[in-house]
Amino acid sequence: MSEHYIFSSESVGEGHPDKVCDTISDAILDACLADDPKSRVACETFVKDNMVGVAGEITTNADVSYEDLVRDTVREIGYCEDAVGSEPDKYSYTCKFDADHLFFLNLLGKQSRDIAQGVDAEGADHKGTAEQGAGDQGIMYGYAVRETDELLPIPIAYAHRLGTNLRELRRGGNHGWLRPDAKTQLSVEYNGNTPTRIAAVVVSTMHAREIDTPEIREILKRDLILPTLPENLIDDRTEFLINPTGRFVVGGPEGDAGLTGRKIIVDTYGGAGRHGGGAFSGKDPSKVDRSAAYMCRWVAKNIVAAELADRVELQVAYAIGHPHPVSLQVDTFGTAHVDPAKIKKAVNEVFSFKPADIVSSLDLLRPIYGATTNYGHFGASSADLPWEQANKVDELRAVVG
Repeated sequence: MSEHYIFSSESVGEGHPDKVCDTISDAILDACLADDPKSRVACETFVKDNMVGVAGEITTNADVSYEDLVRDTVREIGYCEDAVGSEPDKYSYTCKFDADHLFFLNLLGKQSRDIAQGVDAEGADHKGTAEQGAGDQGIMYGYAVRETDELLPIPIAYAHRLGTNLRELRRGGNHGWLRPDAKTQLSVEYNGNTPTRIAAVVVSTMHAREIDTPEIREILKRDLILPTLPENLIDDRTEFLINPTGRFVVGGPEGDAGLTGRKIIVDTYGGAGRHGGGAFSGKDPSKVDRSAAYMCRWVAKNIVAAELADRVELQVAYAIGHPHPVSLQVDTFGTAHVDPAKIKKAVNEVFSFKPADIVSSLDLLRPIYGATTNYGHFGASSADLPWEQANKVDELRAVVG
């Protein structure tokens, strides 16, 4: 990469069709785990117009009314008849996607016995072990960099902050024209590894019919963008693109179809770190797509927090049914402050990447996943969750010496 370059990352709001699906899938997962921590959940959701469908495999002893849960989740996002803002006479809006009148389709089944025997901590013909195995084969990544307090790249960290602050404006009652579907994007100029300025800010938000675009642009620059972004990175060349199409009244599932797992770069590192391709939402922690990605983030964050490197990426790979990773790679991109071989040795001594140990170390058999769905599974939005804790710093330093 050249010395001077611009890097961009995006975030999307909970009312975006794909995020509606992620939110529903994780709500179903949490409901199952709340009553039965041993639940096996692989729940996919799809939405269009006024229809919500759920499909996949769930094996649980929990008693969950999936339809009621879907309606409650959609209502909480903001798609309901009475969610038209603080001035309903002025900001009226009729949406085809409505929690109280949507059509619900349930195509959920049970987990395949062939998959279950690979994951269960029990012996099976030709399995080769009685330990819990990975729920699938795959490659997972974790990433951390010393650019923000949460050790994430500035573009994705602040794209998420714009998104969360836009949500608070919508829910606060003083911006009743805002609607749930929204996207934010940040383009940051770098000199080498140092962010020097914000080149462009993009905010697109669904809105009521009656407010005009110039007013939206003025309000969101004043109330959202300038209070959120670091003042020292904004200059007279920074470009502000707010609702650049000029109109965004039709949104959500009425404007576009949505599917679980289509925002994997938004969910992780905004493209700054690599991705193995597996989505997170709707999957219980026996699925290493989710749990091992959380594990890799935890390890990467602790390495950077321990000041062993300024930037690090982990890759781990698994075979379905096998209780150990088949590979583990640690890359510090030339930013290590100690011998990189010592860092990898410390990682192997301090952390276990066996699927069962990941679940235990991060206490993942709990209904915590709704807190991860929107505005990033890593960083400020999940700051209280186990994989965001820099609690292994001393142990890593002790091994490195």
